[in-house]
Amino acid sequence: MNRYAIIAAGGAGKRAGTSVPKQFMPLAGKPMLMHTIEAFSALRPEIKIIVALPGDHIQHWLDLCSDFTFQVAHSIVAGGSFRGESVRNAIHAITDREALVAVHDGARPFVKKKTIEEGFKQAESHGAAIPVLKITDSLRLVAEGFNHSVERNNYRSVQTPQCFKLSVLMEAYTQKDIEDFTDDASLAEAIGKQVILFDGDPENIKITTPFDLLIAEAVCSRNKG
Repeated sequence: MNRYAIIAAGGAGKRAGTSVPKQFMPLAGKPMLMHTIEAFSALRPEIKIIVALPGDHIQHWLDLCSDFTFQVAHSIVAGGSFRGESVRNAIHAITDREALVAVHDGARPFVKKKTIEEGFKQAESHGAAIPVLKITDSLRLVAEGFNHSVERNNYRSVQTPQCFKLSVLMEAYTQKDIEDFTDDASLAEAIGKQVILFDGDPENIKITTPFDLLIAEAVCSRNKG
């Protein structure tokens, strides 16, 4: 099966407190999104990368690619008003009838080969697979004006890439009200598909806030060393 990576980078990134979408912010000397794309191209050159971008920032991205002489092959689709719509637009750009697809957040530039490969492997065997981490903080459930502690060992935090057989992902995205779902795995579950969990990577952080940007710069500095 051919392998695809959908990079969901269609958001405005307002929580990062920046004047431009966070995926375009500089990280270790070049836009963050370039790091994310390179993580997938380094896995295997033949992987097909589709990037969903805000429609009014596509030209800005093309200008950045020119300015930084960024030559990693990728195609671009216009994102939607929310993440699920952006991913669906990217799915429609896939011409293969059968494929494996990894859906990844554009703001997770530190994803490693091991994580990507394991996702594709599990998706090929089971149809849907996602990386998760054990919870280290204590948790409390807050609802209807009350709160109480819950057993953290019963929970996992979810990362990307979330990997699927194309047929599973396409069926998942035919559902109505996809904006009510926070990730692709939830959509797959809604059509009755079992989602396989595998170990994620603590370094595979999602950069959302200004503090996250500071952490990301520190990671880049350490990796250079």
